Amino acid sequence: MTRYIKIILIICAVSVLLCNSAPAFAKSKRAKYLFKVASLAPEGSVWAKRFTEFTEEVIDKSDGAIGFKIYPGGVMGDDRAMYRKMKIGQLHGGGFTMTGIGAVVPDFRVLGIPFLFQSYAEVDHVINGIWSNFQKAFEEKNLVLLAISEVGFIYTMSTEPITSVEELKKTKTWVPEGDPISQQFLKNVGVTATSLSIPDVLTSLQTGLLDTVFNSYYGSIVLQWFTKTKYITDVPFAYGYGAFVLDKKTFSRLPDNLAALMKESALKHFSRLLLDTRKSNEEALQVLKDNRIELLPASPETQNQLQAQREKTIVEMTGEAFSKDIYDKTLSLLNEVRNK
Repeated sequence: MTRYIKIILIICAVSVLLCNSAPAFAKSKRAKYLFKVASLAPEGSVWAKRFTEFTEEVIDKSDGAIGFKIYPGGVMGDDRAMYRKMKIGQLHGGGFTMTGIGAVVPDFRVLGIPFLFQSYAEVDHVINGIWSNFQKAFEEKNLVLLAISEVGFIYTMSTEPITSVEELKKTKTWVPEGDPISQQFLKNVGVTATSLSIPDVLTSLQTGLLDTVFNSYYGSIVLQWFTKTKYITDVPFAYGYGAFVLDKKTFSRLPDNLAALMKESALKHFSRLLLDTRKSNEEALQVLKDNRIELLPASPETQNQLQAQREKTIVEMTGEAFSKDIYDKTLSLLNEVRNK
């Protein structure tokens, strides 16, 4: 059985799951506490699947007291549009990318510094150590951080081979809208990047406005970017992640037992999502290879050049894109796990 068939079967299975969950969602119609939540995650993706399982469990265990109305696949707009709708009460929460919610909670950007992490073990250790700091930062913005979601390690994907800084400088490169750290890093490298929201990237690849983008293996398949790229530079550019966030005012209406249920269920299902995402990225890499996308090595010299520009970017961005306190704690945790 080919991996394409497997992917189709997974999507079909998710569709069946949604149909079978009708009794649970029927309870949402009489819910005392209804949460309208939007996300950019496409239907059928691992992110959408796990979120569905989370909502089903909360609805069931609350006996319908909590309900959800879900708007997947960007139907409520990009991150900025979703947050604006939360501010006016049209939405009560969302699954945000780091670049989207980072404009609201700047310290949340710190994990996205280019070339910061070398392994998932480092990622997990730092997130565990910094979780309470993130929760406090979100609360100060009248938001409740229920879970961190993962995209995975992000790679440079291009229509032409890129194995050196000089080759990267010649590209028409994308940078995520609302990501000042990556934008400054690319500027330091010598790249003039085009800032666009995620929904605009595929069209820009198709029209030739862009020829170089950044995504995880699985993300490039889900968003179909892999159909327009031919090469992957085989060194992670950054770590990609997001957040499941609710409006604090709406969440505070919940009695203590239901608030605890929401938090516990979110942590459980998003922990499973983390494993799903990493497995999906492993499988997606083989799909990309089957589609004749070539992985290219970056020379040690190139990696050293990029690391040097990362250090320069950190100096420039600390205190502006994120606080010195959050960076110092991140670096301390990173050194801690590396020393072990």
